[in-house]
Amino acid sequence: MANEEKLQNNQFQIELTPEVAQGVYVNMALIAHSSSEFIVDFVKMLPGLPKAGVQSRIILAPEHAKRLMIALQDNVLRYEQTFGTIQLQHEGGRTIAPFRTNKGEA
Repeated sequence: MANEEKLQNNQFQIELTPEVAQGVYVNMALIAHSSSEFIVDFVKMLPGLPKAGVQSRIILAPEHAKRLMIALQDNVLRYEQTFGTIQLQHEGGRTIAPFRTNKGEA
């Protein structure tokens, strides 16, 4: 199939390098926006470290930010249908990582 035909059929290839495929752990996202873009900083906070490092910054057009939001909502719904409701902790409650404790928990 010619490249033009592939584009017409909305088919394309995505390359995922081994380095990117390993992923990066983050436990916080900071989101800012202007009239023309959304900026999402993915951050890794670790207990005992004075600074939280931005692991990746993604810049999106508003339309793509909305598409991402819809895709995340759809995936969370499908996840919960398979594995059960994702419980969110209330303010002041325990987080996934024990950042507000002096205990040596993991």
